[in-house]
Amino acid sequence: MTLATLETIADEVRARFEVDRLAIVHRLGEVPLGEASVAIVACARHRDAAFDAARYAIDETKARAPIWKAERFSDGKVWIGEPARDSPKTEATPREPSV
Repeated sequence: MTLATLETIADEVRARFEVDRLAIVHRLGEVPLGEASVAIVACARHRDAAFDAARYAIDETKARAPIWKAERFSDGKVWIGEPARDSPKTEATPREPSV
């Protein structure tokens, strides 16, 4: 399920940004505190396109991939995060000024 979501996000990145290559990798299992759990590499002719593509990929991965995160404490653990979205975030429309 997660792999399919990451593939969908990668397809969106390729469609939206002028990237030549893209990789999204997420670690499995327990990740020690302070270590990376996600790696995203975006290659493009222009650095802005690569940065924008990578930012979109990480934001969407965090929002949509069905990955559960447990914060562990000495007296137990707590699951954190919001329910995963199942589609790209739509652009916010400007609100009308209130009168």
